[in-house]
Amino acid sequence: MPEPNNATSLSPGSRSALLADLGSERFDLVVVGGGITGAGVARDAAWRGLRVALVEGNDFAAGTSSRSSKLIHGGLRYLAMGEIGLVRETALERKAVHQMAPHLAEPCWMVVPARSRASLMKFRAGIATYEMLGAVEDADRHLSWDRDDLAGHEPCLRRDEFPWACAYREYMTDDARLVLAVLRDAVASGAQAASRLPAVDVIWEGRRIDGVVAACEVTGNRVDVRADAVVNATGPWVERLASLEEDISIDRLHPSKGVHLVVDAARLPARNLVVLEAPDKRTIFVLPRGETVAIGTTDTSYRGDRLLWPEIEQSDFDYLLGPLGRYFDVDPLSSSDVIAAWSGVRPLVAQAGKEAKEISRKEEVWVGTGGMITVAGGKLTGFRAMAKTVLDYVAQQLGRSLGPSPEPHPMPGGNLSSSLDDLAASVAAATGVARAVADRLVRLYGDETSGVLALGHEPIVPGGRVVAGEIDWAVEVDAALTLEDLIYRRTRAAWYTPAEREALLAPAASMMAELMGWDEARTDAEVESVRARYASELQFMGKA
Repeated sequence: MPEPNNATSLSPGSRSALLADLGSERFDLVVVGGGITGAGVARDAAWRGLRVALVEGNDFAAGTSSRSSKLIHGGLRYLAMGEIGLVRETALERKAVHQMAPHLAEPCWMVVPARSRASLMKFRAGIATYEMLGAVEDADRHLSWDRDDLAGHEPCLRRDEFPWACAYREYMTDDARLVLAVLRDAVASGAQAASRLPAVDVIWEGRRIDGVVAACEVTGNRVDVRADAVVNATGPWVERLASLEEDISIDRLHPSKGVHLVVDAARLPARNLVVLEAPDKRTIFVLPRGETVAIGTTDTSYRGDRLLWPEIEQSDFDYLLGPLGRYFDVDPLSSSDVIAAWSGVRPLVAQAGKEAKEISRKEEVWVGTGGMITVAGGKLTGFRAMAKTVLDYVAQQLGRSLGPSPEPHPMPGGNLSSSLDDLAASVAAATGVARAVADRLVRLYGDETSGVLALGHEPIVPGGRVVAGEIDWAVEVDAALTLEDLIYRRTRAAWYTPAEREALLAPAASMMAELMGWDEARTDAEVESVRARYASELQFMGKA
């Protein structure tokens, strides 16, 4: 079988060798948390020449960083909240992310329907300010659409209610694969990264924290990872890790739950990203991707204990599907139309007296009594800026200047010389795969698509979109250790190819078992675990 084509790999050649390296080397920095924040910090630090280790307790991007709205955006609504600095920063960062990973930051039109010309002018004024803050180029500036334009561009929108719309540029991403690309870029600069290696304690040297104790869930072994600086980037779990350093008398976080529902595109045939207004005046998005459309997100305070997979409730369903009938000329959607769903917890920094939807998305960094640097809050789009802020604190801990952050450069998969559509056409012509398969693959793997297909181009499920080479790539390059890693965070089949996700399980598990050395019992357990995860997504509607 062909080997991945010299791709920078997250997968260690030997787990025991990786643990030995982590335990024997002294690092400048150990980052705890393998979501977008931790990955961004590790990448920035490694590019600046620091010796970096990153440990993640679950899979990379297992939590919040795989449950976003899949947008690289500045957050237009935050202008109304007075968050001009945050909007400017993230609006500008869209360009950087697109430059680094154009396959994971695809420009799309975001459509804001308007009931009247006066409403349209109001939207245009706000969007023009947003574009100015983000230094948007003339070719990408907003458009105004009238009834006739909408008939061509967004025909299922109710033009009797919304005869106008303003369309502006945002970027669609795949959040989990963005995390993987950032981590691989860090590893290419010398960082070491390990998943399924939770930090279970901190190491003290006098009154200072000198590293973390990590417990490997694969081997059962423990390893002391020592470093001159420790960054806690564990998202919703930051307070748990911080409590190993000092007693926490107040809640620093205000966890917020975000839910998305997925329906077949045939039931909601939106052609663009569309902004809707919910009854509480919040905005929610309609997000078409391939043969599916996601609707989200909610923003409600979460006080439960299921931080990894928070519950989806009937009230979430009602909130998200309720506005659709006012905007789209389609038959009413019901629970039978929901084919998948996801939920995640945002680690917002608490602000007294404010509900989740009112809280700033600006990150906050603090240093504990033992010197551990903790970061919380922030947005997916702003991961580079967050990393720069955290590295300023790291420099203080190390007592030396670290030099500048890296300039935007292509990350793995991001070295494109043509549009994604042109790349998909050339891949389909060169390999013989269906155009729909190529369209999906280039938006996951970018210029590495040919390398994935070289490992196996046949669909795993006849007529399906997921191909055999993705299994090898997931294990050998992207460090997938379980079937859930593969289905949910490598191929994204759970939410973007739901028509085949059940049929994928047995053959994908069998192929992965051969690579991982699983016996029949382990293989069956992997299948049942993912099947249970599928069921839990829709349990709130009695679909389990």
